[in-house]
This record gives sequence, structure tokens and C-alpha cells, in this order.
Amino acid sequence: MVSDLFKPGQRVKVTQQVPRLDRAIGPGGGTMSITIEGTIIALTQQKTGSWFAHSKDHKLWLDRLQLRKDDGEIVFVNLDQYSSVEVVGG
Repeated sequence: MVSDLFKPGQRVKVTQQVPRLDRAIGPGGGTMSITIEGTIIALTQQKTGSWFAHSKDHKLWLDRLQLRKDDGEIVFVNLDQYSSVEVVGG
């Protein structure tokens, strides 16, 4: 889980990628990505409303990162296999 690697108060950069399957773009469809930078407020693992067989409480669990951006905006980021989290600065 991500909470073993990162702690509240750390400044991080999260890059998320979404593979696109649009054949008009070309082979593989390309990748769409977004980067968010901010200070970690909280790291949690929360269940979704989605049902997923044979998992804890019969729900799909996601790692969620709560960040405060420089402008004060609070964002929640659901982390998946296409997410990259790195510490910014020291």
C-alpha cells in the first residue's frame, strides 16, 4: 500500500496515465496523462461502491491520496497501476 512509502506532509508529484484505444490515433491509441503536485494530507485505502468478487467485504478497494495543491485546492487521487507518485524536493 502507498502509505508504507509516503507520509502526510510530504510534497509529491502524481502522474496518472490512461491508455487510449482509439484506432484513429494509430497503433495502441496513445496515452493520455495528467500530473498533479501538492502536499499529502492523508493516505487511505477505501472501498468503492463497486462489487468485486472474492475481495475484502466483497467490494473493490482503492488506494486514495488526498493532496493540498499550492492554491489551496484539495484533490483526491485514486491510485492504480498506471499511477506514479514521487517525492518532490528533499
